[in-house]
Amino acid sequence: MPRTDTTSHVGKAAVGSLVRRTVRGATALRGGRGPRPTPYQVFGFVFFLVMLLAYWAVPLCCDAGQHAAVVERMKADLLHPRHPMADLPGAGSPYYSPYALAQGAFARLTGLGGWEVVRLAGVLNLAVLLTGLGRFVRVLTPRPWAPVLALGAMTLLWGTERAWWSGYLSLMSMTGNLGYPSAFAIGLTFWAWAWTGARARGRGRRPVRYVGPSGLPGFAGYAGLGVLYGLILLVHPITAAAAVLGAVAFVAGWQRGWGAAVCVRWGVLTGTAVLLAWSWPYFDVFALASDHSVDFVHRRLYEQLTGQFWLALVGLPALWLRWRASRRDPLVLLFALDCLLVAYGWVTGHYTYGRVLGLTLVPLQFALAVELAVPGPWGRARRVLGGAAVAGACVGFLTVQGGAVVPRALDPVGLEQPSRWPSYAWVARHVGKGEVVISDGHYAPRSIPGYGPDLAAPIWPDPALDERDQERRLADVRAYLSPASTRAERVTVARRYHARWLLLTRWKRVPREAVVVAWSRETGEVLARIG
Repeated sequence: MPRTDTTSHVGKAAVGSLVRRTVRGATALRGGRGPRPTPYQVFGFVFFLVMLLAYWAVPLCCDAGQHAAVVERMKADLLHPRHPMADLPGAGSPYYSPYALAQGAFARLTGLGGWEVVRLAGVLNLAVLLTGLGRFVRVLTPRPWAPVLALGAMTLLWGTERAWWSGYLSLMSMTGNLGYPSAFAIGLTFWAWAWTGARARGRGRRPVRYVGPSGLPGFAGYAGLGVLYGLILLVHPITAAAAVLGAVAFVAGWQRGWGAAVCVRWGVLTGTAVLLAWSWPYFDVFALASDHSVDFVHRRLYEQLTGQFWLALVGLPALWLRWRASRRDPLVLLFALDCLLVAYGWVTGHYTYGRVLGLTLVPLQFALAVELAVPGPWGRARRVLGGAAVAGACVGFLTVQGGAVVPRALDPVGLEQPSRWPSYAWVARHVGKGEVVISDGHYAPRSIPGYGPDLAAPIWPDPALDERDQERRLADVRAYLSPASTRAERVTVARRYHARWLLLTRWKRVPREAVVVAWSRETGEVLARIG
């Protein structure tokens, strides 16, 4: 009997264990505990919320007025928009990209203004950017913490001087430019690099046995990737230059075997991108390669290079390790190609190519992230590298980047704060869309076109406006605002550009023939109607 009882208890325990396991399995099939989120999904979501709060807390400034003006002109006429800032035709303006077309259509459907659409665009752009970063890093390595470290390096390891340019992805710069086309284009670039790298390695490629109507292997994926590169080229051409260099680096680094089918695949990608860009009806993107109208603005990128980027050099040892492991490593090739393009811009005086400096840091930052994502225990060299990365991130946060996400009220050390420009909504309440304004100062001419009015003299260069014509307009405005100008001279300038309004800083004298309509308590600027 005792033996029988013992066997019975053991059998019951085994059956009970089997039942419990079965219940757990059934619960999982019914939608119980699912897969755990990855570290990047957790930290990426937190970063998404924090960055959006920081972005929404800072008034739009700088180039935002230009982009809001583009939305306003597209909203008024999707097919034939006027010049973004002047009472002129807009044919040939590179601002009228597919991205701007989508924004204009959205503004027409919702009734929102240009400033609101640019603000909302930051949500989409940040989502595309973060998902693209995660996808791109997963192609480089399966290490789960690598995307988290890449995000930290990308936003903190810059320099100890503010780098506030469109297309730069530091914390501080993001508070101002998340709503710009450049942020969207960089997010698409990360996606394009991820898919290009996967195909070059042989992942994500259709089986060769699949045959299309022409008898060649199916190339739909390569054509789709070509559409993506063509879209990047149209949305932000200077980012596209870096995107193309990245594609070359991944194909040259990872593609093995160059048979006819392989060459045709990459040829389909290239041809699709070129065809899409060539067929865009609003402007000729290839003509921009010879345009030098904004080079003088970008010379400062080279003059401030050391102070704005030196912290990223902490990633050089990681990039060197990748070079030792493989001379054809894509990140190494990408860094070398980017440096060559930046050097070309300096030597030729085509300083606009310096805008790729923001993406030139990506190989350094991401190579560092991949290296430090190795599970422990770490050797001495990796511990030193990790310490240097943490020190660099702390220096970057405390000198430049921290003020982007730490509110002034909670700031114990006086971190540098983002730029805060005044609003000109008070001007828009009096000046109608399409009416021409003569203005001085720094903020007003860069902001009021975003509400719909035009400027007699646009500030930003644009291929749709001849450079000589722009200089003539600027000279006429200076002559109008000169204390030595006569009434007859002012009337001539106002009639020439159909100007009806003056928006003047408090240091300028309002002409006798103008009637003051409103003024700003914040800036002291005066709005007057020209008689």
